[in-house]
Amino acid sequence: MAYRETEKMRHRKTAARQQIANCTFQCVAEGGFRNAKITRIAQLSGVATGTIYRHFKSKEDLFAEIFRQATQREVDKVAEALATPGNAITRLESALRQFAERAMKAPVIAWSLIAEPVDPKLEEERLAYREAYATLFEQAIREGIEEGCIPDQDARQSSTCLVGAIAESFVGPLSPRQAGQVAAGETNNNDSLVNTIIRFCIQGLTGTRR
Repeated sequence: MAYRETEKMRHRKTAARQQIANCTFQCVAEGGFRNAKITRIAQLSGVATGTIYRHFKSKEDLFAEIFRQATQREVDKVAEALATPGNAITRLESALRQFAERAMKAPVIAWSLIAEPVDPKLEEERLAYREAYATLFEQAIREGIEEGCIPDQDARQSSTCLVGAIAESFVGPLSPRQAGQVAAGETNNNDSLVNTIIRFCIQGLTGTRR
C-alpha cells in the first residue's frame, strides 16, 4: 500500500520549514547572508543540519526563500502607503518615507536585501522585487499625471529611476563599514537623510523644489 501523508504530518512539515526560515531570517538580520551559517541556523531551529536539506534543496534555495519573504514584506508596506488618501505626490512621499525609514531602522537586513553581494539566485530575486517596486511606482505616477500633480512623462522609465535612486542612496549609509563607524560614535542624522532622498525623488518627478 502506497504511503499517504496525513494532514497532521503536512502541518508539522510546514511548521518545521517555517521555523527554519524564521531562524534563518534572524541570522541574516544579525549579520547578512554572508554570515548566516547553516550550523547556526540548525542550532537555532533545534534540528540537525541534514534536516534543513530535507526542507530546502540547498543553502541557496533557503536563502532565496528568506529573500522572497523579507522583500515581499517591504513591497507590501510600500503598497499600503500608496493606497492611503491624498493625491499621487502625497502617496508617493508616504511610500518613499515608509521604505526609507524601515531601511534605517533595520540596517543589516536592509543592506542584505538592497546591496549585499549575493549569489546569482538571490540576485535574480533582487531584480524581480525591484521590478515589483517599479510597477507600484509606475501606477502612482500615471495617476499623478492624470490628476495633474505630476507633469506628463514616461511613467515606466520614471518609476525605474525612482527605484534606482532610492536603492543607490542607501548603499553607503547601510554598508557595514559605515554602520560600524556610526556605532563607534559618529553622528548620524537619519531624518535628514530620509528627507533628502524623498526631496530628490519628488523634485525629479515634478521638476519643482519642495
